[in-house]
Amino acid sequence: MTSAEETQNKTAVVTGASTGIGDATVRALTASGWKVYAVARRADRLEALGAQTGAIPFAADITVDDDVTALLAAVTRDGGADTLINIAGGARGADTIGNANTEDWDWMYQVNVLGTMKITRAFLPMLRANGEGTVLNLTSTAGLAAYEGGGGYNAAKFAQHAVTNALRLEEVGNNIRVIEVAPGLVHTEEFALNRLGDKDAAAKVYAGVEKPLTAQDVADVVKYAVSLPHHINLDHITIRPVAQAANHKLIRKEG
Repeated sequence: MTSAEETQNKTAVVTGASTGIGDATVRALTASGWKVYAVARRADRLEALGAQTGAIPFAADITVDDDVTALLAAVTRDGGADTLINIAGGARGADTIGNANTEDWDWMYQVNVLGTMKITRAFLPMLRANGEGTVLNLTSTAGLAAYEGGGGYNAAKFAQHAVTNALRLEEVGNNIRVIEVAPGLVHTEEFALNRLGDKDAAAKVYAGVEKPLTAQDVADVVKYAVSLPHHINLDHITIRPVAQAANHKLIRKEG
């Protein structure tokens, strides 16, 4: 529905670009002709990604005000962007609330909620001035239904989900399109490992699940949503593997 000429004039800032869904999204967009700023903390991974895709690497921590300011200045100098794709985020720990680790909860709130707010706040004037700006927030089905051991991540993603809905209401008068993509079980390189801190525990998350989502699956949905003509807004997209009918309903095969 979007011509090659239209796509070639599109510019996106993608956070969380050093791994998983962020990396896959940068690859999907650049392959379709987008100009992409790939943003994450790990400069070495970004440089490799840029060399492979033509994306512009920019090392930044979205929870640090000075980093966000520097990123905005760099994008502004280079002509600006019309699309902000907030993929940076993550989970730490699977403790019950009674055994909650304060540092884990603080980290999840900083990255998923305050980081999303800080970078969105910084880029909103640019997106408003563009006249057809888009913000896409990658949340999670953890932000739609709570589950045992997920309290901290649930809280952060519920908050990010609420921020996304409020942003859509606040910015519709500025013709800013606000999209939410909420994935279920996605098998990526680092998510479960970072959350649980152990390879065996991380492997059990996916054990027996036939065809969990991949980072590429989610990236394809993100690319589709932001590439549609601007008057089409996919407000909320929930994407799960068929084996996962709900957060609590996951089919695992023996063997």
